[in-house]
This record gives sequence, structure tokens and C-alpha cells, in this order.
Amino acid sequence: MLKKEFNRKDVERLRNLVKGKTGEGTEIQVGYKKKEIEHQEGDVWEENGKKWTIKEGTKQTVTKLDKIKKEIFMPLCCPECGHVMKKRNDKTMWRFHKTCFDCVIKKEHKLRMEGKFENYEKNIIGKGMLTSIDDIEAELMEVVNTSNKGFVSEHGEVDKWVGGFDKDKIKKEIKDGVKTYKKNVKKQLK
Repeated sequence: MLKKEFNRKDVERLRNLVKGKTGEGTEIQVGYKKKEIEHQEGDVWEENGKKWTIKEGTKQTVTKLDKIKKEIFMPLCCPECGHVMKKRNDKTMWRFHKTCFDCVIKKEHKLRMEGKFENYEKNIIGKGMLTSIDDIEAELMEVVNTSNKGFVSEHGEVDKWVGGFDKDKIKKEIKDGVKTYKKNVKKQLK
């Protein structure tokens, strides 16, 4: 004997399941019905303050970091040759050349055969130097902007130092030095 009596809604749900109509409703509702818009692959639209798109048949949100993710994350296969990128040097080559290690080797070999490798090498080294000087500039600016009003010693005592330096003067010297260094590197690249 059943302790609970089945409602009409429960029976209707069971009938729908047996008939294979899993998405059917069990009750009739009256009121507002939302207008549904069919979106196709690649469409981008805004809904409730969020951007959406359909990629590979799946509805996904579009974020500000999508472009960064595409640059950082290495795909499973090389976009140039289609081979799986699982070799030891593939990750490093992806960061610099956006291809697998084998494609970089083939490209550099072709450039050597054509006699254009020296310019290619200079260009890559120059770009690396410009990137590293930008990193050094950012680190130096961070050091200049830190407070030097007090430091905690090894014994836990706060030491207050008097004096200091002219932050604006040092910032200007750093920017001028970076500017001249970049100009020299660009001149050497040409």
C-alpha cells in the first residue's frame, strides 16, 4: 500500500517519460512567454549585460581575456603542419613563433638556404632585447614607487629613515635611459 497519493502532475510527468517526451510540461501555464531568437555558429550577441557567442555548437560567454587565452595556451596540434605538439621544445617555440618546433626548424633552414637567416636572427634578438628592457623599466619604476618611510628589522623593530631621494628625477633618468637604449637597438636592427 502506498503512503503517498500521486498527484495529477506526477502521473502526467510519468506519461511524458514513457512516451519519450522528456521536455514536455505537466501543467498549463498562462502568462508571459519569452521571445526566443535562434542564433547561428559565430553569432555574437548581448544578453543581460553579458556577451555571448556560439562556438562549435556550444553557447559560450565572450570575455575580455579570450584574446589573451588564445595567445598563451598552446593548441593540441600545430596550426601550420597539423602534427600533435607534444615534443619537448614545442611549448617554447609556440610562445615565440606560434608553430611547432619542426616547423620552426624547416622555416629557419629555408631562410639559411636563401641567405636571409642573419636578418631574421637579428630581428628576433632585437625583439627580445626590447621586451627585456620593458620588463626592466617596469621593475625599476616599481622600486622607485615603493615607500621608504620605514623598514622592519630582523628583530621586529620599525626603523624610520630620514632623507630620501627625488623620485621624479630618478623616474626621468630611467625613462631617458630606456628611450636611448631602445633607439640604439632599433638603429642596430636597421
